[in-house]
This record gives sequence, C-alpha cells and structure tokens, in this order.
Amino acid sequence: MKQRYLGVIPATILAAVLFTPLAVFSEETLSQVDQDHLNDLVKHGQGNVAFLEAFEAGDELSEFDFTADHGVGANIGEGRRFTRFPRADLDGDQEWASHFPKREGGANATSCISCHSAPFANGAGGVAMNVVLDPDHTGDPSQYLERNTTSLFALSIPQRLAEEMSVELYLQRESARGLACSQGATTVALVAKEVKFGTLSLTRINTEPCEVNIDTSQLAGIDADLVVRPFGWKGNHATIRSFTRDAAHNELGLQATELVGAQDGDFDGVIHELSVGDVTALTLYMAALERPVSTVELAEFGLINLTEAQSAEIAAGEHLFTTVGCSSCHVPSMEIANPTFSEPSRVAGYADILFPDGSNPGAHGLGSDTAVTFDMRLDPPNNQVLLDDGGVYYLGALETDAKGKGTARWFSDFKRHDMGPALSDPSDPLGMGASVFMTRSLAGVGSTGPWLHDGRATTLDEAILAHGGEAAASRHAYAAMSEADAARIVTYLESLILFSADTEH
Repeated sequence: MKQRYLGVIPATILAAVLFTPLAVFSEETLSQVDQDHLNDLVKHGQGNVAFLEAFEAGDELSEFDFTADHGVGANIGEGRRFTRFPRADLDGDQEWASHFPKREGGANATSCISCHSAPFANGAGGVAMNVVLDPDHTGDPSQYLERNTTSLFALSIPQRLAEEMSVELYLQRESARGLACSQGATTVALVAKEVKFGTLSLTRINTEPCEVNIDTSQLAGIDADLVVRPFGWKGNHATIRSFTRDAAHNELGLQATELVGAQDGDFDGVIHELSVGDVTALTLYMAALERPVSTVELAEFGLINLTEAQSAEIAAGEHLFTTVGCSSCHVPSMEIANPTFSEPSRVAGYADILFPDGSNPGAHGLGSDTAVTFDMRLDPPNNQVLLDDGGVYYLGALETDAKGKGTARWFSDFKRHDMGPALSDPSDPLGMGASVFMTRSLAGVGSTGPWLHDGRATTLDEAILAHGGEAAASRHAYAAMSEADAARIVTYLESLILFSADTEH
C-alpha cells in the first residue's frame, strides 16, 4: 500500500496561519492580499507560512461574493452591470465595446464558484455555465464562441509539466544552434516527455559572431517560442496567473492592478479591483488544490467499494483505451522531475517580464527571489486521509513512484491538434485554426460532464464519437468496436473522478 504521512505542523506556523490574517473577509468587507507581507515571510525563512496563508486567502477569494463596491461587474451599458452575452452593439462612451483590455464576453458572475461548482466547489460547470465570447466584437451571434467551464483542481500539475517540457525543448534548440554554428545547418526533431512537437531547421547566416536563422514552419502543436501553454481550450495561456487575471476580467469584471494599472478599464467606478497579492493567492490556491483521482485508488484505501467485476471492467477499459490509440494524445501519465511549484515561476516563458499594464512585476513586489513555493508531493492541504494504521495519506497531493519521483496522471500531451470540421469554432480570433484545440485533460473526466469545448456532448460516448481530424483514426477504431468493448472504455473514463474528503459521495 502507498504510504505518505502527514508531518507535524509546528505550533508557530499553525498559530501564524490561524491568527495572522492575510486578508479579512466577510459578507461586506474585503481586505486585499498584501504581496509585501508574503515576501517578508519568505525573506525570514517562513516560506511554508507564506504558502499556507496564500492558499487560505485564495480559498476565501474563490468563494467570496464580490459586490459593486469591490468592482465586480462592468459598465455594460443600458445601466447594466452583467450580461451573459457579448454586447458589441453597446459601443457608446464607456460601454461594453470600449472597455480595455478588449472585452471578450461578460461580466457574468459575482464569484468563482458560482460557475466552477460541479460536482462541488472548484469543479466544472454545466451548459448553463457556458461562457459566450465575441473576441472580434462582430456583434454576430453566428460568430460567437462557446466555452464550457473546466475544473480548477491541482493546476500546478499542468503548469509544472509544461515548464519541464519547454525546458527540454529550449535545450534541444540551443544544442541545434551550436551544431548549426559549427556545421552550417542542421534539423532537429523536438521531443519532450516523449511527445513529438515537429522539427526546427537552423541555418548559419553569419560566422563571427555566429548567427542562425531558425525555420519554425514544421513545428507541430506548439508556438514558435517553444512555450508549452497548458491553459485555455486553445492552449493560449502558459500560467495559472495569466489565465486567472484574464478570467477575472472577462467573467467577473474584476480588473487586476497588473492588468490595467491604476485605471478603470471597465468604467464601473472602481480601480485596483484585484491586488497583485490577490492574484498570487488565487494562483497558489488553484495550484495546490487536491488532484483528481480514480475509483480504483479510492477503493485501494477503503474509501469506496468496488467489486471484482467492476475492477475488471475498468482494467479492460484502460487496456482498450490504449489499444484504440486514445492514449497517444491523452497520455495517461508523465513524470515530474522537480515537484516544486513556484509563484512566480523561475522558468523562462512562465513568468511575466512585464505585466499586461506595462509595469515591472518587481515594482509590485513580485520576483523570483521571494517566490512562494510548495512541494506538490507533500504540501497540498486538502484530501488528507486517515489510514487504519493511524497514518495520513496525502490523497490530494501529487503521486510518487517507488523512488519518490512525482507521477502526474493528467491524460494530455499538452499539444494542439486539428479536431476536424465538426468541432470547429465559427471563427478563429487567435489565429491557431478554428478546428485546433489543445488536448483536453481527462483527469476527473468522469465527474465533469457535459463534455467538449462547448459542452455539446451529454455522454462520454458522444464526446468520443465527435472526434475528428487528427483523432479520426482512434474515433473510427472506437466506433468499430463491439458495444461491450466501447462500454468498457466509457467505464474506465467514468472511473477518473474528482473527490473531496469533506463531501459525501
């Protein structure tokens, strides 16, 4: 049996977490998180306290019902503060179409968990929670994009995997640069964590000093900068932080200081709606939330009961999942070499050089020298399960192998793929291809229906059969199976769930 035990939290740390509030919350008041306070804790060797305080503050922020006094919502026009649909038609002074940054949709909610709520807080959302976007301000409903709400659990996993993959790709590019300088030209096949990202061709164009031209036209599923972007249905955000401040702006109408500076970009009469510390706290909270699990793992610890027949069906479905080729994109597991999550990140491409408002993060106290960190294998506080022998298993933490290496079961290759015309968006505002999407994680997929980018699939069977493009061969193999074998694959996917030890199931 896997064993991971809970160490004793020193009384000084516990007292600091319990009695030194980083932010004060009530139904009416909200004190913003102070980034400098977090920095001081780190500087004085209390990094664990900084993490726990930030996590608790992020928890409160995610559940808080913001009011107009906090800047929630936006001046949509027509005297309105919220809208479920984009209003490019409201293009008068200070109205929806004139907000900055350019508004894609909303604002449409007063709290994070009002949309991220299924099957419990921080989870996914039903079709009623779909986000409707009009990035190009067409005002044409036929061009609107719909996005289903995804869960927020354990987001440190995709970010750390993406960071490590990008580092591998950077090193391969630099090695190829050296070869091109010495040989004149070279082509390198890029592979990170056994995922193939196409090729780079480098040609020397100057000798002293050496300069090379890099042809990125044969890359596959990644941008020319080789930054793996694991967030957003299109894979357009590299970090939790970037994704968070974008969602806060578009969905809640809360404009972070780092997004717009001391300006009122949504014309609701409030500035500095989210502090730099607020965004740090939300980032660390989502990073350290409990990971998705499986019914097999829960049964191993006696948390649920599975019959031998049920276990056999799941195992058979897992085998068939690989046989039909689903696992070639939905890669079941990857190793995380360094399980330390850092906010801000210390990996190039994953920390803001400048904030979106143009300011230097260091001027706001956000820097790598005072980064708040945590060990993904030990520190996530949720889902700590008491074992029969009196120990505590960190069910919510990153899994480890026999050597203590982190094992992430995220079911993605973190690569963009053409999914075919049937799943295509009506428009392509990001220029990635209307039918191109990043491989969706299947972690927790059994708990997060409906499925696909717009929630069109009401069953997992529908979701699989909707695949096309680069996934067509796997889809056809699945469709050609017997009903019993297809059902086994669905049973396996249904075993990949979200679980909260504080919630009855």
